[in-house]
Amino acid sequence: MSHSKSASILDARILLPAVGDAFRKLDPRKLARNPVMFVVAVVSALTTVLLVKDAATGGASLGFSFQIVLWLWFTVLFANFAEAVAEGRGKAQADALRRTRTETLAKLLANGDRTTFTLVPGTSLKVGDIVLVEIGDIIPSDGEVIEGVASVNEAAITGESAPVIRESGGDRSAVTGGTQVLSDWIRVRITAAAGSTFIDRMIALVEGAERQKTPNEIALNILLAGMTLIFVLATATIPSFAAYAGGTIPVIVLVALFVTLIPTTIGALLSAIGIAGMDRLVRFNVLAMSGRAVEAAGDVDTLLLDKTGTITLGNRQATAFRPVRGVSDRELADAAQLASLADETPEGRSIVVLAKEQYAIRARDMGMLHAAFVPFTAQTRMSGVDMDGISIRKGAVEAVLKHVELAHAATGATRNGAETLRELQAIADEVAKAGGTPLAVVRDNRLLGIVHLKDIVKGGIKERFAELRRMGIRTVMITGDNPMTAAAIAAEAGVDDFLAQATPENKLALIREEQAKGKLVAMCGDGTNDAPALAQADVGVAMNTGTVAAREAGNMVDLDSDPTKLIEIVEIGKQLLMTRGALTTFSIANDVAKYFAIIPALFVAFYPQLNALNIMGLATPESAILSAIIFNALIIVALIPLALKGVQYRAVGAGALLTRNLVVYGLGGIIVPFAGIKVIDMAITALGLA
Repeated sequence: MSHSKSASILDARILLPAVGDAFRKLDPRKLARNPVMFVVAVVSALTTVLLVKDAATGGASLGFSFQIVLWLWFTVLFANFAEAVAEGRGKAQADALRRTRTETLAKLLANGDRTTFTLVPGTSLKVGDIVLVEIGDIIPSDGEVIEGVASVNEAAITGESAPVIRESGGDRSAVTGGTQVLSDWIRVRITAAAGSTFIDRMIALVEGAERQKTPNEIALNILLAGMTLIFVLATATIPSFAAYAGGTIPVIVLVALFVTLIPTTIGALLSAIGIAGMDRLVRFNVLAMSGRAVEAAGDVDTLLLDKTGTITLGNRQATAFRPVRGVSDRELADAAQLASLADETPEGRSIVVLAKEQYAIRARDMGMLHAAFVPFTAQTRMSGVDMDGISIRKGAVEAVLKHVELAHAATGATRNGAETLRELQAIADEVAKAGGTPLAVVRDNRLLGIVHLKDIVKGGIKERFAELRRMGIRTVMITGDNPMTAAAIAAEAGVDDFLAQATPENKLALIREEQAKGKLVAMCGDGTNDAPALAQADVGVAMNTGTVAAREAGNMVDLDSDPTKLIEIVEIGKQLLMTRGALTTFSIANDVAKYFAIIPALFVAFYPQLNALNIMGLATPESAILSAIIFNALIIVALIPLALKGVQYRAVGAGALLTRNLVVYGLGGIIVPFAGIKVIDMAITALGLA
């Protein structure tokens, strides 16, 4: 599933089932969901009845009438086909997900008993049941780890082959039914009943079974229905004008006029555009719980982003050695490296590498040095090494100074003057102001200096924020850092604002404050403490690795648990809105060309002056009407790839986007039908079809 290449609409596995679905969607109960195409189906049925009647009574122009009726039905079928193709890609994904749902036997534990279990079908589990899952077992249903730690293969859900760690407590306790435990064991409390698991919801969503129309889509449908009703009334008055002029207009011609007047193009593609928007998210490994969430992402005004892992790489790296006076850079680097040789944290490894790169100090073997590593603890906030009577410590400045003070008090000796202490503190403050973390180093209670640890801002992230700014989106960095450090990183990353020392209450208050100003807010999170803010945000993206509470609170779930996707989610939402806007503009514009084709042809017999409007030089009134109807049907098929793929995303403001749509799709929507109808008219005339 993960990041798979989008299946081509020419894929027979999608096209062939879609053809059958197009006919099945002729069910009036399904057609009624699309007012425009429902009306086209009704008038198609009416003209079919009239054609049969004319054929039985020997009516004139049966060949012309038959072609009109045939293309009217093609118009309805092509609209159904567009929706079926969009749904077909989701059904292929749903079938792949179904294959992950096997009839799994669960090891149900008795109340209070952690060892004795009963084998029961996974489908019989209830919310609150506790199951044992051991190495090689399939997790029978969604749940939360309450005891143990294990590596889990989640490739069936995320498409990623690398196993992930799931453990009790913290923000990585949620497990998904259908995934497999690869090592150790865990005890899981079931949180979803059969039929309502995460995979069940994914299947329903990607199939479109639970896709609800968004507010904007509903509003556009109402507009299209209103326009259709207006043209019904307008067409109904035409026979009286014809009678006044001393003639009649066949019903089938009136129907042809009506179908070309109403916005059939966007009416036919509207549903496919919405389905394709959700499909693009699913292919990006993000599951949207509703179409409204996708659309809301396109309207987002404020984006809340965690600093760690989203804006920065997530691991602090050593970038410089800052010694105090009387200590050389190399001496500080050597001591810092010795204290970090057994430190497996990213910070520790980066110190070893930096010392090697800057001063060619090669890492030494701890065993050969007869060294004893002193691990970091939350109490001491330091780590270090003791060897051959030498003691080296590195850690938080306050912790190291306290350690030195206690050592001096115990021995009565001092090796650091007041000037050295002030200099060390000044260096530490300078590092903090630059957005870094100061790490003090001391050898045998002698202060050597500071290691500058820095959160590395991701490459290209500043340009991404500049794009969002051009789109009118305000970015806010959320961090637990102090305001000084947060301000430095915010400036380097190019975000518009930041929230330092953030608590769950702070996040919730910020979201509410933005929404009170009429803004739409998006944020991501993975912990239980993020759940209130995720629920409050208009677009709440929960990480798949997060807690059950976070996944339930959000209206999107990122299966890859990559917080940076929040930016891409906004872009996909924007693309959905841009696609709908572009095709609506094109649809309304191409109706103008159809009016020039069919209206002069319709009335020229009564009002010869209207022939001046036949600027396309169409051969006959019959060929003009038939050409317009054929083009009306074929343009739907031609636009299906664009509706499914979406228009190319561009980071532009609303004004520039409107101008581009008017120029490209508005002007194009006028020019293309003029050329298309003329070519079809020439073909019809050459073949003698009208």
